[in-house]
Amino acid sequence: MSRVPLLVLVSVIGFPAEAFPADAPRPNVLWITVEDMSPRLGCYGDPTVPTPHVDRLAEEGVRFTGAFGVYGVCAPNRHTLILGMYPHSTGGMAMRTWKRTAALDQVTDPQLRAIPTYEATPPPAARCFTEYLRAAGYYCSNNAKTDYQFRAPVTAWDDSGNQAHWRNRPAPETPFFAVFNLTVTHESGIFRQRSPRVTDPAAVKLPPYYPDTAAIRRDVARHYDNIAVMDQRVGRLLEELKQDGLLDRTIVFFFSDHGDGLPRMKRWVYDSGIHVPLIVRWPDGDRRGRINEQLVSFVDFAPTMLSIVGLPIPEHMQGRPFLGSQQGPERKYVFASRDRMDPAPEIIRAVRDRRFKYVRNYRPDLPYIGFIPYRDRAGIMQELLRLIKEGGLGTQQWQFTATQKPLEELYDTQADPHEIENLAADPHYFPKLAELRAAHQRWSRRVGDLGHLPETELIRKLWPPDGIQPTTQPPRVLTTAPDDGERRVTLTCSTPGASIGFRLGRGADWRLYSEPLVLRSGSTIWVQAHRLGWKPSPVTKRKLK
Repeated sequence: MSRVPLLVLVSVIGFPAEAFPADAPRPNVLWITVEDMSPRLGCYGDPTVPTPHVDRLAEEGVRFTGAFGVYGVCAPNRHTLILGMYPHSTGGMAMRTWKRTAALDQVTDPQLRAIPTYEATPPPAARCFTEYLRAAGYYCSNNAKTDYQFRAPVTAWDDSGNQAHWRNRPAPETPFFAVFNLTVTHESGIFRQRSPRVTDPAAVKLPPYYPDTAAIRRDVARHYDNIAVMDQRVGRLLEELKQDGLLDRTIVFFFSDHGDGLPRMKRWVYDSGIHVPLIVRWPDGDRRGRINEQLVSFVDFAPTMLSIVGLPIPEHMQGRPFLGSQQGPERKYVFASRDRMDPAPEIIRAVRDRRFKYVRNYRPDLPYIGFIPYRDRAGIMQELLRLIKEGGLGTQQWQFTATQKPLEELYDTQADPHEIENLAADPHYFPKLAELRAAHQRWSRRVGDLGHLPETELIRKLWPPDGIQPTTQPPRVLTTAPDDGERRVTLTCSTPGASIGFRLGRGADWRLYSEPLVLRSGSTIWVQAHRLGWKPSPVTKRKLK
């Protein structure tokens, strides 16, 4: 689709004056994100536990049935959500990149312990999409997770932390974009019983790739217990909106960061790992109760947000808006991947249309089940590992027991929703196999898939020539002559693509610099510049004469 480029001059984000018509109110937007949860909700046809608040949200909004993450795990997905770019274009594929996880610290193999840390580094034009909103006057808050595969710059949010809330914005008329990340359904929630027991393990429905044992039923039931608690927390957030008189002035998104936090779901490219619930409630009741079956990818969320609030979409974004004034044509395909997970190497790519899933295994020499210490803490995984060792799994559980993978896989997700029967060798499906294979190849060329590079080589490509992380240059503070005790302050940075943050008091909130400031003589300003993927500049302090 044709894009209107944003004006970026010397690290200053600028927007055309007509971005918001003078007579058009700017909508508030609330994102409620939950973790590690497939569409196990009443409104999606799963009545195992009551989810009245999410179900009511679906009744009052639009329920999407074809929403997918680009990974079966959080950090690459959150990278995609905040940038509107695939991690393959920026080096953000592995789980994780810039921080050592506790799981890696448990590894004793010296080669595995030598896995490098680095930050995904997008092109200079890329920004966290919230910067565009902030520059346009939005108050942006995040409660509280980032996990973007790079250090979150001070310019990304007005407030990011456990106390972040739309209620902290400077004035009631200030439009907001607020994110609340509800973590109760995270994979770790099944390691031990945390939520009240509301689910009968004997009543849960198991997918055919799970053997029917008490340990497996117990952990699936725990997951449902956590979903019930999550729904209550959603209800509290919506009640806060209502109390503030904002429910009918706010667009509400509800979605999960990827599929269920259970084995053969989280971290996998099958629908069990990437298919997520997505509900959008409009404040005016428009499209109330509708079901939208179009394919939607996480890479589409950032451009969709800009489309909703009336801002131009920058050229570097790789998704397409599915809502708002710049809504594009519907997708034909969504794309998903798997790369290194903690110490477990992997390269898998997948393409899905509305019915068929194509999987390309670039490491067919590896089994599906790699060594992932964090995942193995779950009782359900310990049970599966025991059954694998004892030969206690059946033919429908072949993906757990296979010591190697086929080069290609093809599944009819309508006839085989659990993606067990590989059709890639069936001549009847060769035309579909060729179509989706070609779609994968086009996508790989378009995004410049960096996932095929060894990570040591990838780092040199991200930070040429020697793979040493560059540091953003300190911003310059330029002032005009004083006029009636005031100074006009301009901030610049010589590092291409750097954003500039400033604050006007020690400990004050960081603000995004987007246009010259007018400050009184004698004021003190703290400034920092940061290009994504580079080290931020030192914070510098300047007192205006």
